[in-house]
Amino acid sequence: MHPVFLRLGPVEIRYYGLMYVIALVLGFFLVRAEARRRGLVDRGLGAEAAVDLLLVAIPLGLIMARLYYVAFQWSWYQDNLWEIPMLWRGGLAIHGGLIGGTLGLWIFSRWKRLPLWPTADAVVPAVLLGQALVRLGNFLNGDAFGTPTTLPWGLVFPDDSPAGWAYPGQPLHPAMLYEMVGLLLLFALLWRLRKRPARAGFLTALYFIGYSLVRFPCEFVRGDALMLGPIRGAQVASVLLVAVFGLWMWRRRLWRASPRDPTSQTSCV
Repeated sequence: MHPVFLRLGPVEIRYYGLMYVIALVLGFFLVRAEARRRGLVDRGLGAEAAVDLLLVAIPLGLIMARLYYVAFQWSWYQDNLWEIPMLWRGGLAIHGGLIGGTLGLWIFSRWKRLPLWPTADAVVPAVLLGQALVRLGNFLNGDAFGTPTTLPWGLVFPDDSPAGWAYPGQPLHPAMLYEMVGLLLLFALLWRLRKRPARAGFLTALYFIGYSLVRFPCEFVRGDALMLGPIRGAQVASVLLVAVFGLWMWRRRLWRASPRDPTSQTSCV
């Protein structure tokens, strides 16, 4: 594993950044295809609008991911404020990114006068695939690493990687790969269910619930977890997301489709 994909003089292209770029490109095409299939193109979610969505949601997602991380590490950042905007040094939290991305999607839907939940349902499969690619970038970069293990698939990361700095020479759980596999399986599930007639918001609720169920057990072996005292912050967020979206799904019976329900969605091939 090596964090640098290409070096041209003083310029470095890292795998981590490359995975973000690939995720954005694939995400654009997936959202565009889903918008077309769901009939959202005629309502305003065409190719240009999909680019606008990325331009709104991605910056907000990155900003909130950084601020969320900084909030958990404030005891250090309060004396090193100049480090806060240095994203290239790492320090992004996915739950903060989800807050920012969700806010961006809401702003975009209001701006373009698009229905929020059908638009979100068109977006979440692309988000899942992007998260899986970013976890691959984490692996190549040696971050989002696990705790020491004696299991045969434990990995020793290079000494100059974040995992190597934390646990030099020790085999670690490849926690980022555990999560990546879970994300890919969840993506396959959502991709299979996306054509099922269901009320708007079904895939979105399933995404938040499914991701939380993937993340919660992975957090037990994370070596760089963000902590709320003795509790792992990501596990608290996972429990809250399952509770909120599980309750919403149950109360609205989102898995059902009603021809009289204006929020229902049907597949159109």
